[in-house]
Amino acid sequence: MYVITGATGNTGKIIAEKLLDDGKEVRILSRSEEKAKDLLAKGAELLLGSPDNIDTILKAFTGTEAAYILIPPDYSNKDFYAYQKHCVDIFAEAIEKSGIKYVVALSSIGAQSKENTGVVNGLHYMEQKFNGISNLNVLYLRPAYFMENMLAQIPVIKQNGIMGSPVKPDLKFSTIASKDIGEYAAKRLSALDFKGKSSQFLLGERDVTYNEIAKIFGKAIGKPGLQYVEFPYEGLKKALLEIGASESLADNMNQLIKVMNNGVIKEGVVRDAKSTTPTSIEEFAKTFARLYNM
Repeated sequence: MYVITGATGNTGKIIAEKLLDDGKEVRILSRSEEKAKDLLAKGAELLLGSPDNIDTILKAFTGTEAAYILIPPDYSNKDFYAYQKHCVDIFAEAIEKSGIKYVVALSSIGAQSKENTGVVNGLHYMEQKFNGISNLNVLYLRPAYFMENMLAQIPVIKQNGIMGSPVKPDLKFSTIASKDIGEYAAKRLSALDFKGKSSQFLLGERDVTYNEIAKIFGKAIGKPGLQYVEFPYEGLKKALLEIGASESLADNMNQLIKVMNNGVIKEGVVRDAKSTTPTSIEEFAKTFARLYNM
């Protein structure tokens, strides 16, 4: 039996579907039966509940061999790091009490660093916490920036005619499609071919700059002259607060971008055949254009 947290999300749903297709028994954790109906139709077992509740997580993990774990986002939380730690502590307690032997955990590029990496700080904490659990085989996936996060640029383009963020326009950074993360995680979970504590960077097809992305997306949406503009950090904070994010989340997001711009987040990261994933930014641009034109 496998248990998948975040099973109706971008990565978790793909993992659950792949494991079910492989004939595995799958238990999914979700707050919504409606969102899980496709997986239930495929034969998944549903456990309704919140991932920040120890009784729910312990029940989910009991009697299972392996789990996919992610910290569910709570962008309105007033203390984002404390919330991350709370979720990690619950997961760790449930792992120890249930005796689960294999975990694939969604971490992030930057979690290898002891520096202040903003929203990634909690993932560094997770890795350190899980490393202290004896007899646990855990694989930390450290993906790059999700391509899906760029969908937030759609209203920016429609309202202002540009793309923009505090990321430097000529900074080369890694970006990955969430489906590639899900497919990689499903493969490793199905095989259970990892021992001890290990990690794997997942870096997308190649590194790109926002100047390049603007040209690619602009072509895809019929705006070949689309430009990218570097925003001040306070501009991003204001925009996040306006859509309901907490000040804590906004400050942590800006801190992550600062370490991106300074190159800290890529320290120790190696791009090779294992860390390179197939979906290119050009392929994702088709999804971007479809959603832009809806």
